[in-house]
Amino acid sequence: MHQRTKIAVAVALALNSIAAFAQQADAPQRVEITGSRIRAVDTETAQPILKISQAQIQAAGLITVGDILNQMTSAGGDPAFSKGSSLSSNRETGGQYADMRNLGSQRLLVLVNGKRWTQSVDGFTDMSTIPTSMIDRLEVLKDGASAIYGSDAIAGVINVILKKSMEGGNLSIYAGKNEKGDGQAKDFSLTYGAGNDKASLMFGLTHSLTDPVWAKEREITRFSKGPDHHKSGLGTSPWGRIRPVNPDGSVNTDGFNHILNHTGSYDGVGVGADSRNPANYHPYTGAEQDAFNSASQMMYIMPNKLTSIFTKGTIQLPMDMRFTTTAMYAKRDSSRQVAGYPLSSGTQATYPVYLDKDSYFNPYGNQVAGAGKGQDLFFYRRTVDVPRVSENSNQTLHIDATLEGELNLRGLPWNWSVGYNHSAINGTNVNTGNLNLPNLKKAVGPSFRNPAGVIQCGTAASPIPLAECTPFDIVGGPSAATPAALNYVMSTGQATYGSTVNSATADLSGELFTLPAGALGVAGGIERREVRGYDRLGQFEQSGLSTDLAGLSTSGGYTVKEAYLEANIPLLKGVPFAELLSVDFASRYSDYSNFGTTTNNKASFMWKPVKDMLVRGTIAEGFRAPTVGDTFGGGSQSYDDYADPCDSKDGDAASSPATAARCAAAGVPATYRQLNQAGQPVGSGGGQSTVPFMSGAGNADLKPETALTRTLGFVYNPSFVPGLTIGLDWFYIKISNRINAVESTYTANQCYVSGVQSFCDKIKRDPVSGMITSLSHGNANMGQLSTEGADLALSYRLPKNAYGQFNLRSESTYVASFKEKSTDDADWIGYAGEFANNRLKSSLSLDWSLGNWAATFTTRYYSALRGHCFSATVECSNPGAKASWGTNYNKVKATTYSDLNVSYKTSWKGQIMVGANNLFNKKPVINYDAGSGVDSGPSSSSSVDPNLPIDRFFYARYNQSF
Repeated sequence: MHQRTKIAVAVALALNSIAAFAQQADAPQRVEITGSRIRAVDTETAQPILKISQAQIQAAGLITVGDILNQMTSAGGDPAFSKGSSLSSNRETGGQYADMRNLGSQRLLVLVNGKRWTQSVDGFTDMSTIPTSMIDRLEVLKDGASAIYGSDAIAGVINVILKKSMEGGNLSIYAGKNEKGDGQAKDFSLTYGAGNDKASLMFGLTHSLTDPVWAKEREITRFSKGPDHHKSGLGTSPWGRIRPVNPDGSVNTDGFNHILNHTGSYDGVGVGADSRNPANYHPYTGAEQDAFNSASQMMYIMPNKLTSIFTKGTIQLPMDMRFTTTAMYAKRDSSRQVAGYPLSSGTQATYPVYLDKDSYFNPYGNQVAGAGKGQDLFFYRRTVDVPRVSENSNQTLHIDATLEGELNLRGLPWNWSVGYNHSAINGTNVNTGNLNLPNLKKAVGPSFRNPAGVIQCGTAASPIPLAECTPFDIVGGPSAATPAALNYVMSTGQATYGSTVNSATADLSGELFTLPAGALGVAGGIERREVRGYDRLGQFEQSGLSTDLAGLSTSGGYTVKEAYLEANIPLLKGVPFAELLSVDFASRYSDYSNFGTTTNNKASFMWKPVKDMLVRGTIAEGFRAPTVGDTFGGGSQSYDDYADPCDSKDGDAASSPATAARCAAAGVPATYRQLNQAGQPVGSGGGQSTVPFMSGAGNADLKPETALTRTLGFVYNPSFVPGLTIGLDWFYIKISNRINAVESTYTANQCYVSGVQSFCDKIKRDPVSGMITSLSHGNANMGQLSTEGADLALSYRLPKNAYGQFNLRSESTYVASFKEKSTDDADWIGYAGEFANNRLKSSLSLDWSLGNWAATFTTRYYSALRGHCFSATVECSNPGAKASWGTNYNKVKATTYSDLNVSYKTSWKGQIMVGANNLFNKKPVINYDAGSGVDSGPSSSSSVDPNLPIDRFFYARYNQSF
């Protein structure tokens, strides 16, 4: 405190000469509205802003800010790192990330009280770390604002406004669950505040927990392609499949292809026959009993646990100064589980592992066939015995301190502030269920039965001590695996990661002079920001000697120096056809150490032709700087889900001569079928790659994205209908030089459907079968992205009557166009009306209150979508019709959900709240684009969108003030 006082006195002395000329004058409170740094009395803005109150947050029946924001009609339909993406290995998995207009969470800036919040190494802000109990309101700017706030503010800005002060405390307890009984959610928060005009302090503690939802628990999610096509989604069997090995180490496709006899089916439950007996095998044909339903071991919704501590303090200082500081620490623990590893001899091309001809368990080995007659075997076997589990522990620390004050210059009000912002994320990731390939190679290498009857590694002449190696009956299946063997061949992977953002800011705003139409307001400031981050895999994981797939570490950072200036100029006021006319100009200059400089400008206007009508519009330049991960990402191998356009039955080549010709030119046979890991043809939804692809590599030559945003709209408050407000805003956003993490399906489509050679250079195919054997995709400045549409907002507060107070609220977003092109010379591809890009989303809420009672009824509408067909002839409502992926699409019908919240305030300062989301229990539908097989949809386990309700959800909350 002594140090803070010294700082305050120093600043006061520096401003003393200016303050000597200041004159005290009573004036209405001037506030800063999101989208402008100029404080003003009038809160009407030239930018469309959606405000969500604390009461609306609680009435939503949700416990994280991210979930609440993702229900906005302007929010994207597929937020980053979906809670259903259990196959995702990103460090952000388990958090909540908001999206705006499907432009990506990384293109949306998140502020807390006007200050940047924490970001991951890839530039994502976890909204779940912001405690909802401390929020006063959310302000969502549906406009570009790089000229005001800098990088990332392309799609919009979310500003979380915290409570300024509290007197007393509040305890809130919440519990909810799906009607089926799973997906339980619990939330506890305790907040307390005290103070007076001189000093105040607030404290908050929150703890929330959500339980998993397992795919196997519902018929519609039990299989990755739905219950009607369960065989299509099956993968590698847990029962050993064997084939001969060519001299070069590749699988001999002309030889036998046998799988072990066993009981049970695709559920992995059963007993395998004696794997040493060659007679105990049958020809492998891909029958469903010889495959495995990986969804049976996968989470549909991943669990999450979050604990946060938050404090905020303000102290009044001399000379109209204030010192404010906030501090937040949050710890998030999340986990994900997917099916056991689909192991094969060729899992790692640089380190193949075969069932050795001298292995005791080799049915074609020397110990069975006779000395000198044995052969190595290529094997396939999913290790369902040990599902893959990843535990992610993430800690977030945010501290900011601001010294601010007011003064008068020539009788005009001014505000100044200097501040420092520190945000840091660090975490650990521990995973199990992968295999240690060197140990596996020993375990399936030479082995023998020793005199004690124990199977031992090595040979009788050169045994390996039992403590150093445990033989593994790899083809015997789960019933033959011993705990000792599994412990020997399995590995534990780990990684550490973190990112830090430090920034220092200085801002000044006020009124230069008064014009006939009002005061000319200005704001300006400077900022220096330092960003650094890392993501370090363990040495063993980097080596490529694990089925955890090889990867390289990410490490790097950059600094940026910025300055901005904004001016609001009132032109007319109180004249015919111009009750108000003003313009606002802003410009921001940024100097980045990693790519250079950029300047971004913004112009907006407000015009009131009459008192009831406000017309507004903006035109703004925006940018997004490459993140640490974009630039310095190490990249890693991954088994990608993809759909090959060259598939002769369900790919675009089946109906497009141009695509077929490009595939043929690449050496793809005319009868080619894409095969899954079980060796069976996939449907149009694609399947997982049979070999690892390379993804996520950084690019040091990346340049920032640039954007152009235009908006035009009006707000109408008719005086003859008190309480009615109508707002309509048109928007257009175009992003150029796009930084994109390219998907496998996108890479293949750009090559064969669109004919872009630069993408073809990243693909290699087997010269005989035509299967893709190598595909690399990383980050690139790649083409353009644009969207256009309109937001409609309606609000009507009805006159109060004997039945209570009623209020209608409605928000709608119509997307006229959402399109992209892979390069500046490529053709535009439209996605509006396809998965996650609903043409129309709308919500309508009816609020009611009477005495201590209150209720909110909300309906949410999602328009119909075009999706991938299961095949050209099955579940294909529009065969031959054009879509972004080529031809053939299936129409997924429009959906409406209804939510109800009812509350009662007690006489002892309590509030009881109960509710149900998806009140009428709207059932989920199959949408193949929601699965991970098509452009990495949000669900890893099924073809059901995890961002929509799976069930009716009941909840209750109790609030107690004291």
